[in-house]
Amino acid sequence: MRESRPTGPAPQEQEQRSLRPAGISVVIPTLDEQAGIAACLAAVGSPTGVEVIVADGGSRDATISAARRAGAKVIHAPRGRARQMNAGAATAQGDVLLFLHADTLLPPAWEGEVRRILARPRTAAGAFTFRLDRRGAGLRFIELSVAWRCRLAAMPYGDQALFVRREDFLAAGGYPDLPIMEDCELVRLLKKRGSIIVSPAVATTSARRWQRKGLVATTLFNSLVVVAFYLGYPPALLRRLYDRI
Repeated sequence: MRESRPTGPAPQEQEQRSLRPAGISVVIPTLDEQAGIAACLAAVGSPTGVEVIVADGGSRDATISAARRAGAKVIHAPRGRARQMNAGAATAQGDVLLFLHADTLLPPAWEGEVRRILARPRTAAGAFTFRLDRRGAGLRFIELSVAWRCRLAAMPYGDQALFVRREDFLAAGGYPDLPIMEDCELVRLLKKRGSIIVSPAVATTSARRWQRKGLVATTLFNSLVVVAFYLGYPPALLRRLYDRI
């Protein structure tokens, strides 16, 4: 983990605010996620002081009914993960926001880990350690690559369940309205307010994309998208290419 120099509240102020009990709002953007939403919500559980918001972008399957059966609050939002997550955050009541992909499972006792990390002074946000739900040497290499990226660059991605205080999320401007790489841009903005901490607790995400499109091809293409984004290629073009590959 590389800690950046924060420009936010003084350590004493941040420590005092973090000691107050905070409600947590879990925001899950969905689009045709009936295959995994029930398991995702089951892993969230029903901890005290936690609300769950499913921000749906127009699912045509049984995602919405499955989410409601599990007790989640469902809202309808403009399609696009950044827009859906911002819509969920605008509805949320919690002082802490956790953004969860529908194909990712939170670890046991996750809410205590969220509070523990955000109680640390000069911490802007946190995330969980990345794991895939399948085993294999190639998939293990991906997990190790993510671990090193987080250790060296403090750059967790959205599939690691980013969590942040509401006030820091709003101060950073929320998720940029981008069709791709919105998670990286938010983390970059949050680094200006404090450190990004990756918990040793594991969030398990689906390996479906790697399985469906091939391990090597998917890994190489993902890397090219990241490089192209930072070289200034239009995000809309990168999104179209990402969806085709």
